[in-house]
Amino acid sequence: MPPFHLEYVWLLILLPRTDFFPGLGWMLTKGLWEELRDKWPPAYWDEFLRTPEVRKNRSCIRPEISRTITFGSSGVSGGQFYNTHLRFIQLNQQHVPFSNLNLSYLFPHVYNPNFHRQVYQDAQPISISSLSNLTPLSANESRAYRVNYRTQADFILAAKYLGVMQDFKYGVPRTAYAGVVSVFFHGNRLFLAPPANWEHYDLSWT
Repeated sequence: MPPFHLEYVWLLILLPRTDFFPGLGWMLTKGLWEELRDKWPPAYWDEFLRTPEVRKNRSCIRPEISRTITFGSSGVSGGQFYNTHLRFIQLNQQHVPFSNLNLSYLFPHVYNPNFHRQVYQDAQPISISSLSNLTPLSANESRAYRVNYRTQADFILAAKYLGVMQDFKYGVPRTAYAGVVSVFFHGNRLFLAPPANWEHYDLSWT
């Protein structure tokens, strides 16, 4: 997986929603802590927070450009993902005053219809076999494509081609929101997306 080029400066302020609880640094609200503190585990907090009975269909907000980074393979899931994925993380280097920005777009009643439109109306459908024909974009260009999947095998095939993680936690792919995983491919925004009438995650996808 090639390193991402941070000349796409507009990404620095982007905060997507995700149904997959991220494990590399996070914050939670006081209310959520009060709900969970009595059953908080001594280890593997991220796995605990991903369980359906804890998540309760809630989502997180994550930065598009990482604010956390690993310092090596030691202690990172036993080195399981370090060489293939985690060592490519590029840490954000620019301060973003999020408290001064209008973040109302993150409210679900605003975010969800906009997200659905971006994925299923604005993004151009494309097959896996056609991805090799995409040309790299410059920093001032923007283009979005959608690779559709229906089965777990469909998703894994696309994820392997793109070099992204293929595992699921209780049916949820990493970084997914409403079943959609967003990645970049030669500078193009690419959505791995289930059917537009998607309703819920399949717990049998593990």
